Parts: sequence; structure tokens; C-alpha cells
Amino acid sequence: MELQHFSHPHPLVFFKYQTVASKEVDPEAARCFGCENPLEGGSYGCNQCKFYLHKGCAELELVPRIQHPFHPQHPLTFFPQSPYLGEYVCGLCGGIFWGFVYHCGSCLFDLHINCALLQSSIATNFPNSLHHHPLHFIQNHNEEVERDCSGCQTPLSGPIYHCFDCSYPTFFTLHKKCVEEQPLEINHSCDRKHPLTLLPQRPAHPEKCNCYLCKIQWNGFVYSCSLCNFELSVDDIVSPPTITNASHEHPWMLISKKMSFICDFCGIVGDHSPYLCATCNLVVHKNCISLPRNIRITQHCHVICFSYSFQQNQVEDCMCKICQTEVDTSYGRYCCSASGCDYIAHAHCATNKSIWDGTIIEEGYDEKHGPSNLITDVIEQISIEEIMVASKIKHSYHHHNLRLTFSGEIKDDSQCDGCMRPISNPFYSCEQCKFFLHKNCAELSKEMGHPFHKQALTLTNSRTLVEYSICNACSHWYQGFSYRCYRRGCSLNFDIRCMLMLNTLNHPSHDHSLFLEHNRQRDCSACSGTMEPWSVAYRCMKRCDYTLDVGCATLPLTAWYKYDKHPLTLTYSDESEPSQLYCDLCEKERQPNSLFYYCADCDNSLHLNCALGDLPYMKLGNKIKGTRHRHPLTVVKNIWNCPPCVECRELCNGQALECKETGCNFTVHWDCCWDLTF
Repeated sequence: MELQHFSHPHPLVFFKYQTVASKEVDPEAARCFGCENPLEGGSYGCNQCKFYLHKGCAELELVPRIQHPFHPQHPLTFFPQSPYLGEYVCGLCGGIFWGFVYHCGSCLFDLHINCALLQSSIATNFPNSLHHHPLHFIQNHNEEVERDCSGCQTPLSGPIYHCFDCSYPTFFTLHKKCVEEQPLEINHSCDRKHPLTLLPQRPAHPEKCNCYLCKIQWNGFVYSCSLCNFELSVDDIVSPPTITNASHEHPWMLISKKMSFICDFCGIVGDHSPYLCATCNLVVHKNCISLPRNIRITQHCHVICFSYSFQQNQVEDCMCKICQTEVDTSYGRYCCSASGCDYIAHAHCATNKSIWDGTIIEEGYDEKHGPSNLITDVIEQISIEEIMVASKIKHSYHHHNLRLTFSGEIKDDSQCDGCMRPISNPFYSCEQCKFFLHKNCAELSKEMGHPFHKQALTLTNSRTLVEYSICNACSHWYQGFSYRCYRRGCSLNFDIRCMLMLNTLNHPSHDHSLFLEHNRQRDCSACSGTMEPWSVAYRCMKRCDYTLDVGCATLPLTAWYKYDKHPLTLTYSDESEPSQLYCDLCEKERQPNSLFYYCADCDNSLHLNCALGDLPYMKLGNKIKGTRHRHPLTVVKNIWNCPPCVECRELCNGQALECKETGCNFTVHWDCCWDLTF
């Protein structure tokens, strides 16, 4: 049975999902282009293009343009794939998608297909003091919105209210109960003198405030008394008098009064309403009672366990491996369960929402070895110092056999098809085509955790999904292998270079060690670029506020310049006169105190892009479709007799895109390619 779907040029054939798997389609890549959920049951597909649709998604009655209540100011146009270069962010659920979308080009507003089918009405009774935009009431969001309520900070469920004027990453969405059942003013036993007023966010605190709500990064509604400088979260208002929890053998009793204490579980100061275990003489925050015993975080390879068997600094070096500050072992903390592993973390660091995905490991969990790699068959082996090494293999992401080379001449332009770096020994290569894999890249695990993301990531050949991708860590365009999150609505992907970065980094641009930190909204010290609030970056352990974004942290330490016989070194410090701060290739000005490439022997200085090119992680010779040119374009490297770009008319010096069709004299810069008007 065939279907000609308007979203794809070829006929789609009906099959069961098992048929796709049997044709060597990567199961993780075999996802519906419509809803982007994994394929299951009956589906339609084009194996030639690796394009698949659930039967239900293929049979949806979608129209080219709609007037939608979520975006009443302009009509939304249907696109079978993201209209941007890569993924898009849904304006309702906040998921990252690349398939079916309803799009407004004027406002850059997008709705995932499932969200576009939802219905809403305008809320008229929400107080303007809590939010200054109108809210839409959605009776049933079909579990599309998978984030926390902006008011009570618990997962959304049931009917919701949503603001479409607050876009990514500052979504504003509330439970129905948080809109309709929260009084704007209350009297509370913790402040007997004044009523507490409901505020949409907490009043400003000092940058290094150590109060509990600052430490756990509370961003929801608070009840506040400005006269007493006192705040309660929404959850604090309904604290029960007694709590029993399976992780502790005695009940916890509420002390409902304003009082200062240090929580015995997390070590953070509290200012009101602790819970007391009179038998064990413990006082804790309400939220700390439910700290899970065993969790797994991508920051560490083993399960970590919560412990409150108190020891007074019996370990010499108790530095939290997440925030790199001291852990006081007279309070609770998370420690590694593996024998001989000294990993330790603060309780609030390990359970921070940017670090931990909420998964609890059950008691008796058996730590297993990690998943295998994508070498599907070892055809030949050789013995090296009594160790057997695979000399000829079959790999999931190439259709020919690959042979191992330990030494030998390498062409200057040869690149690994996994990490896109220049090829180096040892590597696997194909005898029939120009396919190369570093030995380490061929042996990468199918699944890997990484501090960049709180969910485990799956190894994927990015070219099975799209021809090129942008790394969500370093923001470089790339081809080759990547690690991708396949949790519904996420689709974050990281190239191999970024996935091999560690939690700590020693970088030549700085004298001290740097450690990875989440939610670092500062300028990069190396390139002066501003980082987004959700970015990860490397920060100085010595607290000298030196910050390095991932793009700068992954720059190669050496590069080559066609007019210099020596390698150029990545350099930060420049003592040249301001009049000498220019690039020897493009002859344009360089910014002081920004990274550049330098040859001390020849006194040559180059901008980063001039030394590396615009497309350092695209493979030379690969064809790119879907540009505004009528033919596929080939990634090339121009060294001599560089042609001018058809758009900006400047020389295409270094990497560019070139049309190889006979009679089509066409060369364009990557950035200029998207400005073409024909």
C-alpha cells in the first residue's frame, strides 16, 4: 500500500516498524517526521530518504495555512520540516523539533503539529499583578507540555494556563489551581505582624545569598513581607503538621514559626518552619525530607547515594565535584556507591534540576557495564603485545568494510567522518570510498552520559537525519557523528568534540583549572560573546571569574596558514600596540584580549575564523542540498586563485560552497548562501 503525502516528493510505502529495523535503519533515527515520536506499529516511509510517518500522522487532515487562537495576530503556514537551519522551539510545549511545524515568518513563532491541534480560550480573571500578558486556558494539553509550573515549580498536569507572549526560554505556564486557588494575600503564623502578599517572583537578593530559596534556585511564586524581608514558597503555605517518609524510620514534625536553623540534610540555612525528628535530633527543610537515597547523574559514571551518617571532616579533600566548593561532612551529601571512588557532591548540587532528571534508582540496583559500540562485526584481528585488536571491521554507519591503519602517509585534507577532525593514526578507512574513522571514534559507546545534559545521549550519524547540524554546546555547524537526546521534545545534540570534553579543563588561555558550570549568564572572557542563561561554560576554580564558553574551549590548539610554513598557536595574551592588532589574512582589525592564532617565528596573527575557515567541521567534498541554489553545492577549500562569492563579491578564501555542475560558475560563502535571492 502506497501513499503520496504532500510533505514528501516520493511515494510512501506502508510497513510494520520491524520492517524498517530489518533494513539497517538506525532504530533511534527511525522516528516519525510528524510528531517525532519513535516509530511503532503501522507506518508509512521512504527508505531512500529515511523519511517516515506514523499511520495516524500521515492521515491527519492538515491545511497549508491556519488562523490559530494561540497566535491570532498572523496566520500560521505549514512546513513539513523546520524553516530554520536546524531545529525549532515550539511556542507552547518548549520542545525542540525539526519535523512538521506551523510557522509565522513575521514573528518567528512556531507550533509543533500536536500542539497546533489543541484548543484554548482566553483567561479573563487572572490578576495583572502576577503577569502582565493575557493567558490562554487549555483544558487538555495531552501531556504535550513537559515542564514545571511557573508558580509552584512542580510538573504540569491537567488543565493549564499559558502565556504566548513569553517565549523561549522564559515560558510562563501555570496549573489551573495555581491561577484560581491562590489567594493574593494571606495571614501566616510565621509572620504574625503583617499579611503576606503573593508575588510572581522573589525580591532581589545579593548575588551570593546563601538562603535556601537562593540555593535551590527557586523561580516560582512567593508570599512575601517586604517589611520583615521574609518569603515563603507556595508549597510552604500548605505544610502538613506531620510527614512520614520511607527513607527515615521516624515521623517528622513541623515547627511552624519563624526561626533560624541549618538543615542537617543539605547544610543550607533556613529561616522558618523546619521539620524535626525528635528521636534523631535532626532539623531539616520540608523539601529535604524527600531527598532520594540513590540517583544517577550524567556528571558521574556510577550511582551516587545520599548519606547523613555525619562525620566531622574525616576526609582531607571534600570538594563538591559539581560546584567545586567544600562539602561539610557534618551534614548530608551524595557519595559514590562504587568501591574506591571518592566522588562527593552537595545534596542541593546533585539534585539541581539542571543536573538531575528526577530518576530514582531502586535499592538493590546492580551496576552494569555501559552499552557496546557500533562495530557490528569484527572480520579480522591481529595481536599487538598479546592484545587482540580488530584490524578489519563492519561499522553501523558505513556500508563497506573498514581496515585499520596504524601508520602511513595521510593526505592533508583527510578528515574523520566521525569527529570531522583531520585524520591521524590509528584510523579505520574504507578501501572503496573516502570514508575514515579514528579508532577511538569507531569504538564510541552507543550511549553516553555527559555533564552538558541531564539525560543520557545516544550516538547518531547526523547525516542520517539531516545533511548538517548545529552543535547545541559550541554552536558550530558540523557533519559526522553526534550524541543526541531522543527524549520527546528535546532533540539536543552535541558533536563528538564537545562530547569528549571533561568536567574540568586546563586551558592555555588561563593559569588556573576551569570547571563546567550550568546556567552561567556571563560574557566569555576569551571572545567577549554573551552566553544565554541556559548555557554551560567553563569557570575558574579559583573564583577569579574567568569564563570560557564551550565554543572557545573546543578550539584546536594549532592551525595552519597557507603563507606560513609553521603551525599557528592558539593565543590569548597580546602585547602588541593597538595599531598592530590586525589579521594578516583578511587585514581587518582584531579585538584586544580575544583569542587568535599566532606564529611567533613569522609574527603572523589571524582571526579564529580566518585560520580555521567558516566550515572547519564540514567534510570537504560532501554535497549540501536544500540551499537557495538550484543544484547541490559541494564543500571545498580554496587556497590559491580564490573565486569571489556570488553574493558579497569578496574572495572565498578557505572553506566555501561550490557548484560542480557543468557551466554553473557558482561559489558562495556559507553565511552568504542563505541571503541568495534566486
